[in-house]
Amino acid sequence: MENKSKILSFQADSAINNISQQDSFNKKVNKLIRRNIYRWHRILGLMAIVPTIFWTASGIMHPFMSHWFKVSIPNEFYKSEMVDNQSLKLSLPQVLDQNNLLSFKNFRLVKFDNNNYYQVKDAKNNLHYYNTATGKELADGDKKFAENMARFMLSDQKSKINSITYLTEFTDQYKFVNRFLPVYKVSFDRADKMDVYVETGQSRFATFNDSGRKIFIWVFSTFHDWGFMDMIANNSVRIIAMLFFLGIIVFSAVAGLVIYGLMWKKFKQAKRGNSKSLLRKYHRSIGLWSSIVTFTFAFSGAYHAIQKFTPDERLKFVYEPIIRTDKIEKAAMIDLSGISNISLAKWGENIFWQITRKDEETNTTKVDYVHIENGKLLPDGNFKYARFLANRFSSMENSSAEACCAEMETSSNSTISEASILDTKLITKFAGEYGFVNKRLPVVKLSYDTPDHIAYYIETTTGRLSTKVNDGARKEGFSFAFLHKFSYLDFLGKNMRDGIMTAAAMSVLLISILGLLIFIKIK
Repeated sequence: MENKSKILSFQADSAINNISQQDSFNKKVNKLIRRNIYRWHRILGLMAIVPTIFWTASGIMHPFMSHWFKVSIPNEFYKSEMVDNQSLKLSLPQVLDQNNLLSFKNFRLVKFDNNNYYQVKDAKNNLHYYNTATGKELADGDKKFAENMARFMLSDQKSKINSITYLTEFTDQYKFVNRFLPVYKVSFDRADKMDVYVETGQSRFATFNDSGRKIFIWVFSTFHDWGFMDMIANNSVRIIAMLFFLGIIVFSAVAGLVIYGLMWKKFKQAKRGNSKSLLRKYHRSIGLWSSIVTFTFAFSGAYHAIQKFTPDERLKFVYEPIIRTDKIEKAAMIDLSGISNISLAKWGENIFWQITRKDEETNTTKVDYVHIENGKLLPDGNFKYARFLANRFSSMENSSAEACCAEMETSSNSTISEASILDTKLITKFAGEYGFVNKRLPVVKLSYDTPDHIAYYIETTTGRLSTKVNDGARKEGFSFAFLHKFSYLDFLGKNMRDGIMTAAAMSVLLISILGLLIFIKIK
């Protein structure tokens, strides 16, 4: 009995010792974690301070420059003047024959300076302007039309023009986000140093930059998109560097949340009443509130940046087949009443008048196709033509075909040729997944029954792909709109939404500066 009691006593002592050792071990581990997580929070925070200032400061500028203090111009849309049938003394085939054009890509009717012209795109993509009454070509017609458009946008007929530049590539001031190419840059000799960008091929206003917007574009491009790295590295290196620092910001925010939210009482407190204690107090209180937006800004920014590894090549997807002049010799011009634009659409061996009608009062748009030989209307022509273009662009993408190969028809390697169409609709305003960033309207949306639920947005009037959206793009788009641009606050109005977003960005900037001051005080 005595031996049994000794054994039980020994076992109890061993258990107590084990518990004591375990507690000691746990305390050491907790102490190690506290010491290291705090140290790494400081290290990561210091590493991220400069990128954070770059991103937050330039991000804060965005609503100020693009919304609250945005410079307006008299006209934000170019209003084309209508051409009537009585002005067409010569037909299109007669004008082409008179000017020895045996082939061309397309035409439009434009009116400016009280004259009517056939705007003809030749096989080399040059635009010519032929008077509809005499057939005579207007010298430097495209530049003159660009000047006319730019002056209309500004309601400025007097200011001297410093230069008119034809752009076939995007520049530091005319970014890819503007989408349209080629365009003319019309630079005015004014106090605001105004540049107006216009696309003459569709009588379309692209954008404008005054001296203030030029500064903002430089700041945003340099410090938000890290354009400064283009001078020393390629696009992939720039994105990798951004992702590296965004990752640091995410880990620093998480570590800060753990320290100041979950483990605050376990850290040695600074003496009250000194400056370090005050800094820590405000760093903690602001940091707890801003840690979530710090994480969402960084996460959505990283997710967005990852997409940039794949180049956006939408501009190469265009269908502009060459049309022989003798194929339209018997074409009779249709009634132009109520028509806002007319051109041609070559579809296989058939050629159609492509007619756009827009009712300004109801804001409705309709695009019809009338055969040039028999004058018959093609039922659902715009949707059928859009499906043809979507299949062709899918084939081009899969075969790495170039846009120049105009005679290439759709083939079996199209990923959507066998897929059924779930929905087809004409889009006349920006909304949902087809936002303002795409710029082109009207477009036809084609939704396909594919595993990734692909949707093509086709601008049929130019034969171009506006954009292509699948589930992956939708997720990234939602992430960026919801987490980075605070779209969930749209119901409050743009001013309130941008105000809250700016306050959130300012809090991230402030918490970073406070953290830096704490580090300096400790040192």
